[in-house]
Amino acid sequence: MKRALILVDLQNDFMPTGVLPVPCGDEVIPLANILQAYFECIIATQDWHPNDHGSFAANHPGLLPGDRIELSGLSQILWPIHCVQGTMGADFVKSLKMDRVTKIFQKGSDSTIDSYSAFFDNAHRKSTGLDDYLMTQQIRILYIMGLALDYCVKYTVLDACQLGFKTYLIQDACRGVNLNKEDSAVAIQEMQRAGAHIIQSADVFRKFILIS
Repeated sequence: MKRALILVDLQNDFMPTGVLPVPCGDEVIPLANILQAYFECIIATQDWHPNDHGSFAANHPGLLPGDRIELSGLSQILWPIHCVQGTMGADFVKSLKMDRVTKIFQKGSDSTIDSYSAFFDNAHRKSTGLDDYLMTQQIRILYIMGLALDYCVKYTVLDACQLGFKTYLIQDACRGVNLNKEDSAVAIQEMQRAGAHIIQSADVFRKFILIS
Protein backbone atom coordinates (compact mmCIF):
# COMPACT_ATOMS: atom_id res chain seq x y z
CA MET A 1 0.00 0.00 0.00
CA LYS A 2 1.08 3.57 -0.68
CA ARG A 3 2.24 5.72 2.21
CA ALA A 4 2.53 9.43 2.94
CA LEU A 5 4.53 11.63 5.27
CA ILE A 6 2.57 14.41 6.97
CA LEU A 7 4.53 17.43 8.20
CA VAL A 8 2.40 19.17 10.81
CA ASP A 9 2.63 22.96 11.17
CA LEU A 10 6.34 23.57 10.65
CA GLN A 11 5.78 27.33 10.71
CA ASN A 12 7.73 30.33 11.98
CA ASP A 13 5.37 31.19 14.82
CA PHE A 14 5.97 27.77 16.40
CA MET A 15 9.74 28.09 16.35
CA PRO A 16 11.62 29.15 19.53
CA THR A 17 11.73 32.76 18.26
CA GLY A 18 8.03 32.76 17.31
CA VAL A 19 5.02 34.17 19.15
CA LEU A 20 3.80 30.72 20.18
CA PRO A 21 7.09 28.88 20.61
CA VAL A 22 7.21 25.12 20.92
CA PRO A 23 10.32 24.40 22.99
CA CYS A 24 13.07 23.01 20.75
CA GLY A 25 10.65 23.01 17.82
CA ASP A 26 13.46 23.98 15.45
CA GLU A 27 15.17 20.65 16.16
CA VAL A 28 12.64 18.75 14.04
CA ILE A 29 13.33 20.68 10.82
CA PRO A 30 16.52 18.78 9.85
CA LEU A 31 14.70 15.50 10.49
CA ALA A 32 11.78 16.65 8.33
CA ASN A 33 14.19 17.34 5.49
CA ILE A 34 15.88 13.96 5.80
CA LEU A 35 12.64 12.00 6.16
CA GLN A 36 11.17 13.47 3.00
CA ALA A 37 13.67 11.52 0.93
CA TYR A 38 11.97 8.26 1.97
CA PHE A 39 8.46 9.17 0.78
CA GLU A 40 6.88 9.81 -2.61
CA CYS A 41 3.88 11.64 -1.13
CA ILE A 42 4.57 14.45 1.33
CA ILE A 43 1.85 16.63 2.81
CA ALA A 44 2.39 19.80 4.80
CA THR A 45 -0.26 21.31 7.06
CA GLN A 46 -0.46 25.02 7.82
CA ASP A 47 -2.26 26.86 10.59
CA TRP A 48 -4.02 29.68 8.71
CA HIS A 49 -5.97 31.90 11.07
CA PRO A 50 -7.87 35.14 10.45
CA ASN A 51 -7.07 38.08 12.74
CA ASP A 52 -10.38 37.70 14.56
CA HIS A 53 -9.97 34.04 15.41
CA GLY A 54 -11.88 33.05 18.53
CA SER A 55 -8.93 31.15 19.99
CA PHE A 56 -6.84 34.32 20.31
CA ALA A 57 -6.78 35.69 23.85
CA ALA A 58 -6.44 39.23 22.44
CA ASN A 59 -9.95 38.91 21.01
CA HIS A 60 -11.41 38.39 24.51
CA PRO A 61 -10.85 41.51 26.63
CA GLY A 62 -9.66 40.71 30.12
CA LEU A 63 -8.50 37.18 29.26
CA LEU A 64 -4.98 35.89 28.77
CA PRO A 65 -3.26 33.06 26.90
CA GLY A 66 -3.83 29.89 28.85
CA ASP A 67 -7.33 30.88 29.97
CA ARG A 68 -10.24 28.76 28.82
CA ILE A 69 -13.55 29.74 27.24
CA GLU A 70 -16.35 27.99 25.39
CA LEU A 71 -16.06 28.37 21.62
CA SER A 72 -18.70 26.88 19.34
CA GLY A 73 -19.82 24.65 22.18
CA LEU A 74 -16.34 23.30 22.92
CA SER A 75 -13.85 24.03 25.67
CA GLN A 76 -11.16 26.19 24.12
CA ILE A 77 -7.77 27.17 25.48
CA LEU A 78 -6.78 30.70 24.48
CA TRP A 79 -3.53 31.28 22.59
CA PRO A 80 -1.41 34.28 21.61
CA ILE A 81 -2.18 35.64 18.15
CA HIS A 82 -0.32 33.30 15.81
CA CYS A 83 -0.15 32.04 12.22
CA VAL A 84 -2.33 34.83 10.86
CA GLN A 85 -3.04 34.45 7.17
CA GLY A 86 -0.46 36.11 4.96
CA THR A 87 2.01 36.93 7.74
CA MET A 88 5.60 35.82 8.09
CA GLY A 89 4.63 33.92 11.23
CA ALA A 90 2.32 31.71 9.20
CA ASP A 91 5.02 30.95 6.62
CA PHE A 92 6.81 27.64 6.64
CA VAL A 93 10.27 27.72 8.21
CA LYS A 94 12.75 28.91 5.62
CA SER A 95 15.10 25.96 6.15
CA LEU A 96 12.30 23.45 5.56
CA LYS A 97 12.66 21.85 2.13
CA MET A 98 9.40 22.33 0.24
CA ASP A 99 10.31 21.12 -3.26
CA ARG A 100 9.11 17.57 -2.56
CA VAL A 101 5.87 18.60 -0.81
CA THR A 102 2.97 17.22 -2.84
CA LYS A 103 0.18 19.28 -1.31
CA ILE A 104 -0.46 21.81 1.46
CA PHE A 105 -3.59 21.69 3.62
CA GLN A 106 -4.54 24.81 5.56
CA LYS A 107 -6.61 24.69 8.72
CA GLY A 108 -8.05 27.02 11.34
CA SER A 109 -9.42 29.55 8.86
CA ASP A 110 -12.90 29.62 10.45
CA SER A 111 -12.82 32.28 13.16
CA THR A 112 -15.58 30.58 15.15
CA ILE A 113 -13.81 27.28 15.83
CA ASP A 114 -10.26 26.03 16.25
CA SER A 115 -8.79 23.28 14.10
CA TYR A 116 -5.93 21.26 15.55
CA SER A 117 -6.29 18.21 13.31
CA ALA A 118 -5.15 18.18 9.70
CA PHE A 119 -8.43 16.43 8.85
CA PHE A 120 -11.24 18.33 10.61
CA ASP A 121 -12.08 21.29 12.79
CA ASN A 122 -12.26 20.50 16.50
CA ALA A 123 -15.98 19.67 16.35
CA HIS A 124 -15.62 17.53 13.22
CA ARG A 125 -18.16 19.74 11.45
CA LYS A 126 -16.02 20.53 8.42
CA SER A 127 -13.31 18.55 6.64
CA THR A 128 -10.10 20.05 5.29
CA GLY A 129 -10.29 17.65 2.34
CA LEU A 130 -7.20 15.72 3.40
CA ASP A 131 -9.06 12.44 3.80
CA ASP A 132 -10.54 12.69 0.29
CA TYR A 133 -7.16 13.57 -1.16
CA LEU A 134 -5.49 10.57 0.43
CA MET A 135 -8.25 8.31 -0.85
CA THR A 136 -7.81 9.58 -4.42
CA GLN A 137 -4.08 8.91 -4.11
CA GLN A 138 -4.81 5.40 -2.78
CA ILE A 139 -2.81 6.13 0.37
CA ARG A 140 -3.77 4.19 3.50
CA ILE A 141 -0.53 4.39 5.51
CA LEU A 142 0.49 7.64 7.21
CA TYR A 143 3.68 8.70 8.95
CA ILE A 144 3.15 11.85 11.01
CA MET A 145 5.63 14.30 12.54
CA GLY A 146 5.79 17.96 13.52
CA LEU A 147 4.39 20.50 15.96
CA ALA A 148 3.00 20.45 18.47
CA LEU A 149 2.98 16.88 19.69
CA ASP A 150 0.34 17.46 22.37
CA TYR A 151 -2.06 19.43 20.15
CA CYS A 152 -2.06 19.45 16.34
CA VAL A 153 0.05 16.32 15.94
CA LYS A 154 -2.02 14.41 18.48
CA TYR A 155 -5.38 15.30 16.96
CA THR A 156 -4.14 14.57 13.45
CA VAL A 157 -3.00 11.13 14.59
CA LEU A 158 -6.26 10.44 16.44
CA ASP A 159 -8.34 11.37 13.40
CA ALA A 160 -6.12 9.31 11.11
CA CYS A 161 -6.67 6.27 13.31
CA GLN A 162 -10.42 6.92 13.49
CA LEU A 163 -10.57 7.16 9.70
CA GLY A 164 -8.92 3.77 9.35
CA PHE A 165 -5.44 4.74 8.24
CA LYS A 166 -2.51 2.68 9.45
CA THR A 167 -0.83 5.44 11.41
CA TYR A 168 2.73 5.90 12.62
CA LEU A 169 3.89 8.73 14.89
CA ILE A 170 7.58 9.56 14.40
CA GLN A 171 8.18 10.51 18.01
CA ASP A 172 11.66 12.02 17.82
CA ALA A 173 10.51 14.25 14.95
CA CYS A 174 7.93 15.95 17.20
CA ARG A 175 8.06 18.44 20.04
CA GLY A 176 5.32 19.41 22.49
CA VAL A 177 4.08 22.66 24.01
CA ASN A 178 3.72 20.98 27.42
CA LEU A 179 1.65 23.58 29.21
CA ASN A 180 1.68 20.83 31.83
CA LYS A 181 4.95 18.92 31.93
CA GLU A 182 3.27 15.55 31.34
CA ASP A 183 1.18 16.62 28.33
CA SER A 184 3.37 15.02 25.68
CA ALA A 185 3.58 11.72 27.55
CA VAL A 186 -0.19 11.69 28.02
CA ALA A 187 -0.68 12.50 24.32
CA ILE A 188 1.49 9.55 23.28
CA GLN A 189 -0.55 7.25 25.50
CA GLU A 190 -3.78 8.54 23.92
CA MET A 191 -2.41 7.94 20.42
CA GLN A 192 -1.29 4.44 21.31
CA ARG A 193 -4.72 3.60 22.72
CA ALA A 194 -6.27 4.83 19.47
CA GLY A 195 -4.11 2.38 17.52
CA ALA A 196 -1.15 4.51 16.44
CA HIS A 197 2.29 2.93 16.20
CA ILE A 198 4.98 4.97 17.98
CA ILE A 199 8.31 4.82 16.14
CA GLN A 200 11.56 6.77 15.76
CA SER A 201 13.04 8.29 12.62
CA ALA A 202 15.73 5.58 12.65
CA ASP A 203 12.97 3.03 12.11
CA VAL A 204 12.03 4.78 8.86
CA PHE A 205 15.64 4.88 7.72
CA ARG A 206 16.03 1.15 8.37
CA LYS A 207 12.70 0.14 6.83
CA PHE A 208 12.60 2.10 3.59
CA ILE A 209 14.88 2.63 0.63
CA LEU A 210 16.12 6.16 0.04
CA ILE A 211 14.15 7.62 -2.89
CA SER A 212 16.46 10.54 -3.60
